[in-house]
Amino acid sequence: MPSDDSLILSFDTSAAHCAAALLCGDRILVHRREEMARGQAERLVPLLEELLAEAGHGWADLSALAVGVGPGNFTGIRISVALARGLALGLGVPVIGVTGFEVLSEGAPRPVLATLPAPRGQVYAQLVTDSGSGTPQLCPADSLPDEMMPPGTGLLGSAPGATPGPENPAPAIARIAAARLEEAAPGALPAPAPFYLRPADAAPPRDAPPRIVP
Repeated sequence: MPSDDSLILSFDTSAAHCAAALLCGDRILVHRREEMARGQAERLVPLLEELLAEAGHGWADLSALAVGVGPGNFTGIRISVALARGLALGLGVPVIGVTGFEVLSEGAPRPVLATLPAPRGQVYAQLVTDSGSGTPQLCPADSLPDEMMPPGTGLLGSAPGATPGPENPAPAIARIAAARLEEAAPGALPAPAPFYLRPADAAPPRDAPPRIVP
């Protein structure tokens, strides 16, 4: 259970950015987001070290880690999730995965439809109500299913006409993780895993590899 002075470092590379934040208790001490279409693997750790230094802290001061797990860019999600799991193991602290849908719907009146950008004119969408979250879907951005938009539903994120989400998702990731830590029993939280809603663009070849004759 986090205390008033617990430190949670959160980060996200599920889109074309490197985003990070440091939460102490209920206060965001420092946060940053850098636009970045590629190169997140090289930039992420230095960015985290800069945030910690700016706040006057080091890796050993952290109480927990939080990471954005998508949906979004395949490579970016893998970069963040792999780093989060490795850091958690090395530092001996818990790590919590947070979806982009949770970031968008944080603090919003229910029901809401949270939408995230997807390739080829589509969006990832999830209906969030007072009773829970619906099944995430991949939908055309300009033709959302009626069952995902019951009367009175707010529209958030990247769909046409939606209220945009936060520029930097990392503060929300940290706050959501802190709330989850408060509610969970010690050791009960699963390790974060990438949250994908479509197959990877790169697929293994269908043809069998050529036979190599010695």
